[in-house]
Amino acid sequence: MESEQQRTLTDARELRALSHPVRLALMEALGGGPLTATQAGELIGESPTTCSFHLRQLARYGFVEEAGGGRGRARPWRLTRRGWSAPARPEDPDWTRASQALDRVLLDRYLQRLRRFVDDAPSYPREWYQAATGQQHLFHLTAEELTDFVAAYRELVDDVTARADRRRTDPAARPAGSRPVELLFFGYPVESPEVPDVDPSAAG
Repeated sequence: MESEQQRTLTDARELRALSHPVRLALMEALGGGPLTATQAGELIGESPTTCSFHLRQLARYGFVEEAGGGRGRARPWRLTRRGWSAPARPEDPDWTRASQALDRVLLDRYLQRLRRFVDDAPSYPREWYQAATGQQHLFHLTAEELTDFVAAYRELVDDVTARADRRRTDPAARPAGSRPVELLFFGYPVESPEVPDVDPSAAG
């Protein structure tokens, strides 16, 4: 049964299991409730066979499970958790490489959707064209200040999630005129990390 608690990943193999566009699309689709491979395929534009294969791979690593009922590709699947996190572990090279690979796949998905909106923006109703936003800010912060800023953002998102969570799986609870809206937040240094000078005479 789907848990409200976010899953914290601890194994690089879990990261690699997620690092596929079809699997990420399936995870997003199942966020709206249980689906069969056929239903999921209709939503994400893939064949039932492809979806069935990737759902089994996600199940192997505990991201999805059978919801009960049905047979073959008519079996419904559901998420085991609402979301996941993968805290940085810079001391672990294998984890770091797997995390970077997953981040690249995710970033490609985000930018693809953002570019699509930019291309389609003039065709949206006026209120949506005006409501959509993109902002960029450059601050000089310490790592601790950035951490505090991220915590404040998460608190705001948690508040919105608590108030609108029912809309995720119940279309009848969604206000007239509502649409799925994606919010992206990134906070990162824009300069390359400083590399300590190496004394050539110290080299063996």
